[in-house]
Amino acid sequence: MHTDETPTYYTATRKYDLSFPSLDGDIEADVVIVGGGFSGVHTALELAEQGVTDTVVLEGRYLGYGGTGRNGGQVMAGIGHDLDAIKADVGEEGLRAIFALSDLGPQIMRDRIAKYNIDADFRSGYGYLAYNARQAKTLRSWETEFKSLGSPHEIRFMEGRDVRQIVGSDVYEAALLHMGGGHVHSLNLLLGEAKAISEIYGVRIFEYSPALEVTYGDRIRVRTAKGSVSARKLVWAVDGFNNRIEPELHRSTINVYAFNSVTEPLSQDLIERISPIRGAYSDIRPIINYYRVTNDNRLMFGSSTQVIERVPTDLKQWNRRLMLEVFPYLHDVRIDLAWGGPMATTRNLFPQIGSLPGHSNAFFVQGYSGFGVTPSQIICKILAEGILGGSERYRLISAISRAEISGKDRYRALLVSLGKALHQISGYWNGRR
Repeated sequence: MHTDETPTYYTATRKYDLSFPSLDGDIEADVVIVGGGFSGVHTALELAEQGVTDTVVLEGRYLGYGGTGRNGGQVMAGIGHDLDAIKADVGEEGLRAIFALSDLGPQIMRDRIAKYNIDADFRSGYGYLAYNARQAKTLRSWETEFKSLGSPHEIRFMEGRDVRQIVGSDVYEAALLHMGGGHVHSLNLLLGEAKAISEIYGVRIFEYSPALEVTYGDRIRVRTAKGSVSARKLVWAVDGFNNRIEPELHRSTINVYAFNSVTEPLSQDLIERISPIRGAYSDIRPIINYYRVTNDNRLMFGSSTQVIERVPTDLKQWNRRLMLEVFPYLHDVRIDLAWGGPMATTRNLFPQIGSLPGHSNAFFVQGYSGFGVTPSQIICKILAEGILGGSERYRLISAISRAEISGKDRYRALLVSLGKALHQISGYWNGRR
């Protein structure tokens, strides 16, 4: 099974019948964005709302082909995995400023859905889950930190039998309920935004138009198979699909594979047993299991391999085994679809934004490291600020170092496996194992 081509729950349940032509001919624009996932479309929308509408979005396949159309749809707080990993770059004050952005992503998403009347099945309710006392202690500290942001939403720690109030499983010792989070149909969210930027703001979108060559200068030229775009500014928003076209960006991320599945439709009683809040969940281990209840009464369940980087030969069976460890009473439930794909990951597990060295008009965003649905809302807002002239938070985040990952093209699976092993070990020191 080639995971990049597998049908997903999102493609099977898309609500927007949108399609865009491929680029045919030479055109000009103020901004050209390469990549038609969350990063590209979010950034185009942020720019359009600030009056920059002469923008072209080039997508190599179809909108949402990458991680946007393959993820778990989890709407959670935060940006990166572990803010301490960037402390050397930003210092204590910078860490506090970045943490203060933690609750911004879900609110941007809510506001955008309301403003453009996007049908994306958004539902509130998120549960962070702990398997043991050490993780429970971590959740207690998260409760204090989340509440310090002044969230208007319910945030509540629970343990023991009280955990069953939000999730129907006996494997967890504690949970942190955050009603500011939740879940969303990520592909419909993307398509709703694409509809807005194209119909309301006049942004031009081209599908099946991969960038084949880029020439930098005062005006940047992006060549495709049948045309080109000449623009004052460029945004690279390809994440795990760089394919070496921009070596400077290619060398600072590595692709890691994650996998997802959905069950057959379940009875209302069974859904309420699994999730009394009809919410989304993840444990807090270094490599998480994540799952949610869809609006059509299915359980979506996903993860990545814990240590050895590999693509399971039978994705349905692999996901099913993990699901039954949490919900053994689903042993008779059928898995309808399973899929997977690459996600660009950085060494510090924090997303990267900025401009290319020597090319101040060529910007980039990449490396969400498996947490892109909500953080992309924040990161792309800040990136747009940088494109429009800069801001203090753009300077802060763009200053975070981008470490090169040597040997990634030849030894990707080995390097990812070593990284996962180190990530698991570090979990014992930071209360996540």
